[in-house]
Amino acid sequence: MARPQGWFALILALAIAATAVCINFPLQLGLDLRGGSQLTLQVQPTSEIQNIKADDVEAVKAVLDKRVNGLGVSESSLRTIGLDQLLLELPGEQDPSRAAKVLGETALLEFRAQKKGTEKEMQNLKQIRTQVRNILNIKDISSNDENEIRNFELDKQLLSSVQKQLGLSVGVGNEIDQLQKIEEKVDKEIVSLFEPAYLTGKDLITAGRQQEQNLSGWEVTLSFNQEGGKKFAELTQSIAGTRRLLGIVLDGISISEATVGDQFATAGITGGAATISGNFSAEDARDLEVQLRGGSLPFPVKTIEVRTIGPTLGAENIQRSLVSSLSGLFLVAVFMLIIYRLAGLVAVFSLTLYALFNISIYALLPVTLTLPGIAGFILSVGMAVDANVLIFERLKDELRSGNTLIRSIETGFSRAFSSILDGHLTTLISCTALFFLGTGLVKGFAATLGIGVLISLFTALTCTRTLLKFLMGYQALRRPTNFLPARQLPSIPG
Repeated sequence: MARPQGWFALILALAIAATAVCINFPLQLGLDLRGGSQLTLQVQPTSEIQNIKADDVEAVKAVLDKRVNGLGVSESSLRTIGLDQLLLELPGEQDPSRAAKVLGETALLEFRAQKKGTEKEMQNLKQIRTQVRNILNIKDISSNDENEIRNFELDKQLLSSVQKQLGLSVGVGNEIDQLQKIEEKVDKEIVSLFEPAYLTGKDLITAGRQQEQNLSGWEVTLSFNQEGGKKFAELTQSIAGTRRLLGIVLDGISISEATVGDQFATAGITGGAATISGNFSAEDARDLEVQLRGGSLPFPVKTIEVRTIGPTLGAENIQRSLVSSLSGLFLVAVFMLIIYRLAGLVAVFSLTLYALFNISIYALLPVTLTLPGIAGFILSVGMAVDANVLIFERLKDELRSGNTLIRSIETGFSRAFSSILDGHLTTLISCTALFFLGTGLVKGFAATLGIGVLISLFTALTCTRTLLKFLMGYQALRRPTNFLPARQLPSIPG
């Protein structure tokens, strides 16, 4: 009896450990259970490269991976679909437009010196841009304050002359559209007043963000490599003490224009570090930091589909999955108890351990649980039951042949072993093929099914066997009628 008791102690210890894991390590839920956003991105060709290849998509994917990690969304998934598309899943993210903006922009960072003799034109354009942005901010507030509305109307009338000055059509589109067109045009005009880029984000090591001293705004900090630090010093030295500005351009839009003081005329700004200040909010600064840390995209990316799953739908999916899982386990338990009696009770206990071990493995690895993953788990329950059925049917055959109960149990396990092993191995081969050749949700299904099949082998051949032997240590339970109706037992001496 020492050997079965030792196995029983091991199984009890594993059950306690699995329970502790389930309590301390929560399950990672996928997009369909937790809610979130799903974006389909398409890699766009350029004028130089018209045909997108697999290597090009992988290069884009590498940059997007860094940006996704910077967003701080846990359990995100980015995978390739088709020839030129990427599927991104962001569980818990309910603002796909922001994610699409951060991920889809090229984020080509450039540092440019202002052209000589353009100081007056630059000042005029910056004043117009400030005025337009102020008006847009007032419009966003949607205030009912009469003074603000009156000021907005006066500024709008003043900007009609600006539209003509910039060569824009007057009165085309609503008020917001007209103002945004003016802002876009002014941004392009400002960028045109800078020389070609002398320093780009390719020489950037990392980016960060911090709150501006004595101000409520945020700024983005930059750190260059040795070559980039040298170029930045040379660039700032060339314009130090002049009225020319240092333009920081991102994707063709000037996000900041800075002056360089006289004190840097000798050697420029050294140290390989810079700061971008542009009255950024905390969120804007974080988004810019994410883009710069991830690097610029080698190809443009277009968001062609956005799908959002709300947390309510995710909770409903969890509830339905839980009900279906428990219902299936309950019906299986009833069947096993009716057909196999005491052996069926042992099987039910083994299945409970099986479910506990599965969930603890999901939490420990961790496995991101999705609806197909739950389907794989439920299917693996069927595999676990099937192993017990094979064993118990062999046991019943041995009892009908007149063998003793203990010998029937041993023979049942030994003769069913090869069939159980073959069935589980073939299923594992299918799971392996699905996992390595499939994508996305198919992989989740294969992972949960494969883990379930492996645990099924352990629970059927070890837990069930140990529990049966442990119960057979009690004389009251050591009766063939606990496994088979009396009418099916041969007439042998008691």
